[in-house]
Amino acid sequence: MIYEGKAITVKEIEGGIAQLDFDLQGESVNKFNRLTIEELHAATDALKAQKKLKGLVVTSSKDSFIVGADITEFSDLFAGSEEDLVANNLQANAIFSAVEDLPFPTVTAINGIALGGGFEMCLATDFRVMAPKAKVGLPEVKLGIFPGFGGTVRLSRLVGVDNAVEWICGGAENRADAALKTGAVDAIVEPEKLVEAAVAIINQCNEGKLDHEARREEKKGKIKLNAMESMMAFEISKAFVGGKAGKNYPAPVEAIKVMQKHAGMTRDKAIEVEAKGFAKMAKTNVAACLVGLFLNDQELKKKAKAWEKEASDVKLAAVLGAGIMGGGVAYQSALKGTPIIMKDINQDGITLGLNEAKKLLTKRVDKGRMKAGQMADVLNSITPTLNYGDFKNVDLVVEAVVENPKVKDAVLREVEDAVREDAILTSNTSTISIDLLAKNLKRPENFCGMHFFNPVHMMPLVEVIRGKKTSDRAVATTVAYAKAMGKTPIVVNDCPGFLVNRVLFPYFGGFVGLVRDGADFQKVDKVMEKFGWPMGPAYLLDVVGMDTGKHAGEVMADGFPDRMKHAETTAIDVMFENNRYGQKNDLGFYKYELDRKGKQKKVVDEETYKLLEPVVQGKNEFSDEDIIARMMLPLCLETVRCLEDGIVEDPADADMGLIFGIGFPPFRGGALRYIDDMGVDKFVELADKYADLGPLYHPTEKLREMAKTGEKFFG
Repeated sequence: MIYEGKAITVKEIEGGIAQLDFDLQGESVNKFNRLTIEELHAATDALKAQKKLKGLVVTSSKDSFIVGADITEFSDLFAGSEEDLVANNLQANAIFSAVEDLPFPTVTAINGIALGGGFEMCLATDFRVMAPKAKVGLPEVKLGIFPGFGGTVRLSRLVGVDNAVEWICGGAENRADAALKTGAVDAIVEPEKLVEAAVAIINQCNEGKLDHEARREEKKGKIKLNAMESMMAFEISKAFVGGKAGKNYPAPVEAIKVMQKHAGMTRDKAIEVEAKGFAKMAKTNVAACLVGLFLNDQELKKKAKAWEKEASDVKLAAVLGAGIMGGGVAYQSALKGTPIIMKDINQDGITLGLNEAKKLLTKRVDKGRMKAGQMADVLNSITPTLNYGDFKNVDLVVEAVVENPKVKDAVLREVEDAVREDAILTSNTSTISIDLLAKNLKRPENFCGMHFFNPVHMMPLVEVIRGKKTSDRAVATTVAYAKAMGKTPIVVNDCPGFLVNRVLFPYFGGFVGLVRDGADFQKVDKVMEKFGWPMGPAYLLDVVGMDTGKHAGEVMADGFPDRMKHAETTAIDVMFENNRYGQKNDLGFYKYELDRKGKQKKVVDEETYKLLEPVVQGKNEFSDEDIIARMMLPLCLETVRCLEDGIVEDPADADMGLIFGIGFPPFRGGALRYIDDMGVDKFVELADKYADLGPLYHPTEKLREMAKTGEKFFG
């Protein structure tokens, strides 16, 4: 044994060739935490001290190679000064460079996922062989940063500027064939032959058939472009990537600037440029928010895993009410491997539901993500029916009929008589209280909410709503089923609108207040989109549907009359009364026309302004800051109330629910982190400025207390 640690071992395997193996004890995956980096340093020193070695193979004993840096260490690390961050990166980079400078040929055998620092480790060796199902990539931009262990330097020299920009700024995980095509890896080999292939490459180097020194010099040298080529490549990339990433996500463009700056430098100088650029990004609020999001997401996954232990198996599911929503649920369930019965009261509904599933599957086939035979298998996993014939075998039912308490009550009672006594019933209601729907059920302990978001196949969130009588088994089974469908479940307690809609409707309340006071709805949309929302409130209402918005708004007003009831007619009422339901009938705040590709595009409709005249009570010019405050204060304050009322368990659940459920700008980290970043005291101060707008703008007593004591929602 040449070296033995808790994360790395080094031993001689054959003919003077050593194997450095990553196997982090007590963890299911390898990651670059402080311990692993320290051991890589010690292991590299031990390798340098060996006199007779002829080569090194780098391997992993886990299913994945190395998933990246240990992100749990980022918050503390990024809290340090920029100088400390630069020093820290240069220290780590010295170790990767020492691996690159070993006095014999080196090859990495990539058996599984190698991302971020894991892939940068691969880049430090002379050659890379990769298993067919492994994936490699540099996803750091998703955390508001870019590669900091030499990734921008080595990859840009190895695969060329264009490919490096695409990999680093896109942050994607790349399959073996794509990695081979760009030159990021040198061969694709079956997993059991990886070490053998790596040894063969080392032997060829030692026999003079392959030149590992030339390969090494290429990675350590300057980028091979003349001044004009270099300028063209980087300037075009900056413009294109900047357009896609937008101003709210600076890391992708910053990564290009860093590569441009070090293009004419050799390795050690180039790494210094990278380290400075990395530290600059690590100190941004965007990085703090995105790292916080990643950690919140890990926390959610842990909670879901804990619930799964108590779950009953769902081998067969059912959805009641076909249509677009039912078809979406059936598609998602069947696609992810849980067969499902789709029941409706008439054949038209069934046809609509099956067409929805077929349309989504055809898209996958057209994009090459699925073979026609697989599409047939998924469709065969959806059993359409007009009766309850096979419901005795069903483990979990999703009720997705119209959003009407009487209709839902009748359907739920009917299905309860048709299923086994241990079957779980769930309702895909968006606003109606679960306790109300459970009132007439014989087994309310087997009932909970399972709120999907539209479109089902795209929206990651599922709210699992616990009523007063809901059992842990019902919650656990529903959470496990949501996870099996590829969704992120959040468990919330029952109240009108649950978490997401309860928070969304005060936001719409802010919007109708602005329109009433004379704001141009188009300007409000533009300001909120610039703030980071995927669409402004008027456009969002058109997408949701004005009938849905009106109905849900009434449920919310009944639930929270003190702050959500409107005495006067609102802009939403006007649209609804004039049959302007939004995208579903091509008329809402905007008009909708088909573009060349047959997609709906929004067009300004002057008629809207005429219709809104009766509800507009003044003509005020609002600044962007004013619009943001009037929109965001009600949303953030309702999120605070949800936390205080125990609707969500903790701030992380609240923020993740808003990001996954309504597209809250991820780079702002969620409503509660947004308050933290502003400072709770400053936030309360801002709310008090708008207090005369009514209870939606009034902070809770507990929030005022937090403002006084300097307490935060996150650490």
